[in-house]
Amino acid sequence: MTVPNSGPTPAERAGDLERIERALRAAVRDALQRHKRDGDPVAVWREGRVVWLPPDEIPALADESSESAPDQTRQ
Repeated sequence: MTVPNSGPTPAERAGDLERIERALRAAVRDALQRHKRDGDPVAVWREGRVVWLPPDEIPALADESSESAPDQTRQ
């Protein structure tokens, strides 16, 4: 019995870096919004250290194209 082709293979899906990055950005945006809404701090990287960002300092992210997420992870 053969399995019908149901789309891209796992290897092909893993190669779609643009789609993966969009999904990760959306997940981070959703997590930040949830933390801000619930009044929970988030851990970020600042000046070589992990620090807690209070909910009132978590940026409001409007949409997926927003690049204003806390940039501390890149420092």
